[in-house]
Amino acid sequence: MIDYKNLSLANQVYDAIEQNILNGVYASGEIISESKLSEELGVSRTPVREAMARLENERLIGITPSGTVVLGITDRDVRDMFEVKLHLEPIVSVMASQNISQEALAKLKDIIDQQEFYASKHNTERIRNLDTEFHDLIYSECGSPVFQSILSPIHHKLLKYRKASLEKSDRSYHSVEEHMAIYEALKAKDRMQVEMLMLEHIRHAYENIKKGVTE
Repeated sequence: MIDYKNLSLANQVYDAIEQNILNGVYASGEIISESKLSEELGVSRTPVREAMARLENERLIGITPSGTVVLGITDRDVRDMFEVKLHLEPIVSVMASQNISQEALAKLKDIIDQQEFYASKHNTERIRNLDTEFHDLIYSECGSPVFQSILSPIHHKLLKYRKASLEKSDRSYHSVEEHMAIYEALKAKDRMQVEMLMLEHIRHAYENIKKGVTE
């Protein structure tokens, strides 16, 4: 059921459907309809129709003779998105290291502390959600709305893959350790260290996803 308090209804509907696609609740190849989604979310068809138009534009769903089908994220999409992250995110992290506020640094540390707690509880969903907050905060501190608007949607669209990656072996612990190292480099405003650590972090994440998910 939709929560009406904060975002506009159309945006909430869009977010809810997108999350269900990215988390695999609506599987690739599944047929979805305005009526089904309207009933499921407890809203009229109008915001659902608006959300589906946006989702089609982002190629998360497609129109076929059989109806509206979930396209989701393909292995090729994952590879391409990580290619963007590998090239852009280290640069953005360096920019953030020169702009980041004390408030943002404190928030990053709090996120890492929470991740350490949830890692001890093997709660990969909470670790994944906190990972989203960690990276989004760095994007927001880089000082470039353009770069933020590119990287944040990409990171969000990798939800299912990031969770699956964290469930493999001890990746969750290594990811938290890497976050701590990145935090320390950001705090020290060490441009070269931030760039190197973020590049390694992204490479490790993708290698783990390739081994455990996309191959």
